[in-house]
Amino acid sequence: MNTPAQPQPGAGFSFALLAVKPHRILFFVGALNVLLAMSWWLLWLIDTRWHVLHLPGGTPYGGWIHAFVMQYQLFPPFMFGFLLTTFPRWMGFPDLKRAHYLPVGLGLLGGQVLVVAGMLTGFNHFVHLGVVLSILGWGYGLIQLLRVLLAERRAGKGPTWHAWSCFAALSFGLIGLLLMAASLHGAGPWTVFVSIKLGTFAVLLPVYTTVAHRMFPFFASNVVPGYRPWRPLPLLVALWTLLLAHLALELTHENAWLWPIDATLALGSAYVLYRWWPRGKSPGILWVLFAGFVWLPVAFTLFALQSAVYAFGGEFLLGRGPQHAVYIGFFGSLLVAMVTRVTQGHSGRPIEMPAAGWFAFALLQLVAVTRIAAEAAPDTYVWQTIAAAGWLIAFLPWALRSLSIYLHPRADGKPG
Repeated sequence: MNTPAQPQPGAGFSFALLAVKPHRILFFVGALNVLLAMSWWLLWLIDTRWHVLHLPGGTPYGGWIHAFVMQYQLFPPFMFGFLLTTFPRWMGFPDLKRAHYLPVGLGLLGGQVLVVAGMLTGFNHFVHLGVVLSILGWGYGLIQLLRVLLAERRAGKGPTWHAWSCFAALSFGLIGLLLMAASLHGAGPWTVFVSIKLGTFAVLLPVYTTVAHRMFPFFASNVVPGYRPWRPLPLLVALWTLLLAHLALELTHENAWLWPIDATLALGSAYVLYRWWPRGKSPGILWVLFAGFVWLPVAFTLFALQSAVYAFGGEFLLGRGPQHAVYIGFFGSLLVAMVTRVTQGHSGRPIEMPAAGWFAFALLQLVAVTRIAAEAAPDTYVWQTIAAAGWLIAFLPWALRSLSIYLHPRADGKPG
């Protein structure tokens, strides 16, 4: 077999290549946002703790914007890039054209740039415009995904339930974006609260777990001899039911009753991981997918523990630790694992974990533990700052490598 040729440094560099496929432009936007979002948050934490940067006031509360940016502007470009690529392939249709995905990438990129610029300059109109751009990009992406779903129905195929599950989650995301826009126009802080909770339990978790349910057993069956894929569709129904139940209890502030649901999610996700785990020898790029998934039962164990202690003792332990076990541990780890795999394959490179990927994945585990522990530290902002800096250090080589790949032709000379 011929080994794919590696591109020479600088050979074929072109921004025009970003328009060739959905994953190029949207993963490019995502990689930029990974660095931009946490760079601003690191500055905000430093200024909050040491008051040395004198960032302008009069902007929305930084903690709210941080949660919004991470959930609605950092992770979504990767999700849209993957789904706008795979929806047609899952259903046997031709790839989408540039007009279907370029506006999504531009909207999500412009949205985050403007939100961060507004927070750094104190010019609130930038924040407002950034949210509007995100709504437009997100909404346009939803329309394109819906077009594919309706085409499948007209063709008498399907339904592809994994696609409908992801579409439903992204529809909740549009509601969350509209709620954030409403909050900026005086609708009240409850809109921010609902937007943030929707982002976690009705958007990101359903998308991540749905994609894992479809793809992880498939990936493993391709490289592990004797591996038997296990992905019963009732798992998706159970997942949605439990996540929406958790969401409903959080929105009604019934946190003392979360523990039975969260314990079920912890045990259920641990059992799924047990069924999925490859028993034979597996390459590193597969192993990191399942290792990153470990954070899901860990996170819901922390949620269950937090709720049980609150129910029986009245004390709210762990603070935002469980959330960051989800955000950094689960979302962050699988972001590195999944995006690296897609990037390697779609750029004509060997399906293996590069050094930058290993570095990002390994350091991110330490970052997640640090951020969880920061909730119990005497000086929490110091440890939050260390975790934010750790995120940037972990992702910088990975993001720069990824950005370069998206700006160069495929290593094997094929189109795409």
